[in-house]
Amino acid sequence: MEILTQLIDFVLHIDKHLAEIIKNYGTWTYLILFMIIFCETGLVVTPFLPGDSFLFALGALGDSLNLKLAYILLVVAAILGNTTNYLIGKFIGDKIISFKKFRLVKPEHLEKTHAFYEKHGGKAIILSRFFPIIRTFAPFVAGVGKMNFVKFSIFNMIGGVSWITSFILMGVFFGKIPAVKENFTFVIVGIVVVTFLPAAITFIKSRTSKK
Repeated sequence: MEILTQLIDFVLHIDKHLAEIIKNYGTWTYLILFMIIFCETGLVVTPFLPGDSFLFALGALGDSLNLKLAYILLVVAAILGNTTNYLIGKFIGDKIISFKKFRLVKPEHLEKTHAFYEKHGGKAIILSRFFPIIRTFAPFVAGVGKMNFVKFSIFNMIGGVSWITSFILMGVFFGKIPAVKENFTFVIVGIVVVTFLPAAITFIKSRTSKK
């Protein structure tokens, strides 16, 4: 429960926490940023890590670090993360799913992601980047389904670049607006709600259809 509280606090006040990380860790900050994005996209057990709000806040705080270097590292992290997740799904995905005590990988998350993948095909790898939770499970499901690796890699690179670029640029252009800076927590909440909304709607519809 305490970890959940800390995570919520980190997300809601992500601008302050990022500023502290940049101030306290110096060059090591880039490794921390890399690992946050890599783990969120590369490890099927960490879909709870901040993604969209994290990138937006990073763009808004761009003056505090070398944003070009951070951008390149995060694009690499996003692409490598998805690739790692795909390979995990391809080689040991069935064992992970069948391991019932592994509660972090919930069947309903996999079902929603699989439905999303079936509906949008290869484009799902790109589109899933913009949906929390789904973006963590999409490459895993692609791996379990033995999607062609070359095809996956192409969509993976397009999606990774698009996702990192769009949210960092939004942070750069909108994060310095006085109204946004003064109400940053509300902006972050808005980003979280908007990005989670499609997944929530899909979940509600699936529950309704089953009934």
